[in-house]
Amino acid sequence: MKSFLLSILLVNSLLCFDYKLQPKEVSKDIYCFFGLAQVMDKRNNGNMSNSCFVNMGTSYLVIDSGPTFQFAEQAYAQMQKINNLPISYIIDTHIHDDHWLGNSYYKTLHVKMIGSTAFKELPILERTRMQRRISKEAYKKTTQIFPTILVDKEKILIIDGKRVDIKSVNHKAHTNSDLYVYIPSKQVVFAGDLVFNERLPSLRDGDITGWLKILKKIKSMNVKYIIGGHGDVVSNDAVDFTYGYLKELRDDVKKMLDDGEDIADVVNAVVMPEYKNIPFYNSIQRQNVETAYRTLEWENE
Repeated sequence: MKSFLLSILLVNSLLCFDYKLQPKEVSKDIYCFFGLAQVMDKRNNGNMSNSCFVNMGTSYLVIDSGPTFQFAEQAYAQMQKINNLPISYIIDTHIHDDHWLGNSYYKTLHVKMIGSTAFKELPILERTRMQRRISKEAYKKTTQIFPTILVDKEKILIIDGKRVDIKSVNHKAHTNSDLYVYIPSKQVVFAGDLVFNERLPSLRDGDITGWLKILKKIKSMNVKYIIGGHGDVVSNDAVDFTYGYLKELRDDVKKMLDDGEDIADVVNAVVMPEYKNIPFYNSIQRQNVETAYRTLEWENE
């Protein structure tokens, strides 16, 4: 009987994907699983965005649950090795699925989930972007579970006597539904995909002017740590890479637009060579230029 049970466990483990997650300590009580600077595929099975957790005293607060059920399950196991604590809330910073499909595991633990009001309009897809790109083994048990506590402008939580401010950008930036999380007592802002490091940011669902506006606000905040959705730069100047790239992109595109250049010429001309060796440049740069052009063209009308 014992050997039979062991064989079942072995078969189950072979059907799962080991993300080999190791939390990195940002500061006392703040930890993150930092994703890889890679496109989601069957090599990493979606492990390309950051998922963080904060020890609030008697519970963890989790910011972004990750790309799959199995990722979240393995992340939770690592959290318990540090401190055997329940999770009070999951906060999903935006609607891109690499940040919230892990909700499906936390639902089994009956964790409360918070997200923007955009989740209310999000359809259940027959196949998610993640599902199309990663292995069946890694996606096993993953379902689309949306947060039920929705933030319009701001929501304040008090967890173990500590204030947590969840703020909606309230205009289009990285997406039309970005949240960021400020914990004053920890001197930290979790900025989601408003902040990228170690790879180029993607403008595909965003607005370059709105994005720069909120980055200036976050940059002005008096905090010690700013933790983005991609990359492991967590100092209070972590905004600088994304802000610098988007500002240069906006200035270059706007100058050519003001000079009357058409979109095809602008896409070919705005190459920003200093970013050529940054991951995702080849797949994203031209798309970013085109998106910026269309946004700025509309603003000029």
